[in-house]
Amino acid sequence: MPQWLTRNFSRWLLALAALFMAGTALAQDKVVYHIDDAEAQATKALRNIRNHLDTAPDTKIIVVAHANGVDFLMNDAKDKKNPNIDYASLVSALKARGVKFEVCEITLKNRGLKKDQFIMDADFTPSGVVRITQLQQRDHYAYIKP
Repeated sequence: MPQWLTRNFSRWLLALAALFMAGTALAQDKVVYHIDDAEAQATKALRNIRNHLDTAPDTKIIVVAHANGVDFLMNDAKDKKNPNIDYASLVSALKARGVKFEVCEITLKNRGLKKDQFIMDADFTPSGVVRITQLQQRDHYAYIKP
């Protein structure tokens, strides 16, 4: 192999390695929290998310709720074990920190629920399971199920 080719190949390889390292250093952490049972998971999840952001404030977090997991995002929802916990205020505080909350529309249909029964901070997604899959596979989100 000619020396000029070896020398240029080495330079290109070093440049690509530097670009890869720069991209890795600048990558933002992304996490999807999966809630399918509000009674068992909601309070713990909201606490975990708050702690997560306290430690790593630049993390992009999306909460996807389906099945019974949507209940904590409904108007006037409270923790059954501790009625002093008002989910709407906790969700609102986390939304102000950039967290997105998405409710499965299939769950709404199956349970006969309407979008206006949910707090203003909730967004909607056609399918919770599909959304979680896309976030993990296509968008490279880490997965947490509290």
